[in-house]
Amino acid sequence: MLENINIESILFLDIETVPQHESYDLLNEKMQKLWDKKASHFLQDEQTPAGVYERAGIYSEFGKIICISVGTLYQKKGEWKCRVKSYANHNEKILLQEFVNMLENFSSRGVIKLCAHNGQEFDYPYIARRCLVNGIKLPKILDIAGAKPWEVKDVLLDTLQLWKFGDYKHYTSLDLLCAIFDIPTPKDDIDGSQVAGVYYAENDLDRIINYCEKDVFALSQLFLRYQGRPILPPDALESV
Repeated sequence: MLENINIESILFLDIETVPQHESYDLLNEKMQKLWDKKASHFLQDEQTPAGVYERAGIYSEFGKIICISVGTLYQKKGEWKCRVKSYANHNEKILLQEFVNMLENFSSRGVIKLCAHNGQEFDYPYIARRCLVNGIKLPKILDIAGAKPWEVKDVLLDTLQLWKFGDYKHYTSLDLLCAIFDIPTPKDDIDGSQVAGVYYAENDLDRIINYCEKDVFALSQLFLRYQGRPILPPDALESV
């Protein structure tokens, strides 16, 4: 079935998220109590809610998006290229509005699909929730309330779900899939666990953008391999 998907209609994406504040101490009293309750479900041994606050970024209620990178595959003089663009800003509302505007413009050209790794459980709902928090109207492709499961899967592709083949208990990281498919790993600088530190301690948003764009390129390569196609050379990545 995958070989029947027009790969040029897919918008590959990845997001980077961080806690809404640099430290637990900067939360107001109400949010501290709510984080304490949330953290109680995964605290271990001598850990404290304040000590695990760096994990807040993975929860849309306590985190924020600082970068969304998107990529498209297209042919140029008979060769496949991956054009990648990033929406990054310290102001999440500005970032999200620019991303939503792009989605609506892209959608106006015809039927599109989104693709992310673990997108159904992370990227897609995270973006939708943060749009609502920021008072931004959901783009049509993410406004899936009431949609049938098969309708969602038709437009919101997920390379993790595709790899599961119906195995609900199995998780495989993008990094591992890149390794077994001989796709150059994007983890040559930082990984997801270091993003918050790079953002708050180093204030290096450009470094995070570069990391996110490499993930999108790797994601597009993985989908090519799913379709039985060869991977692209490193110079096929075009950042705009």
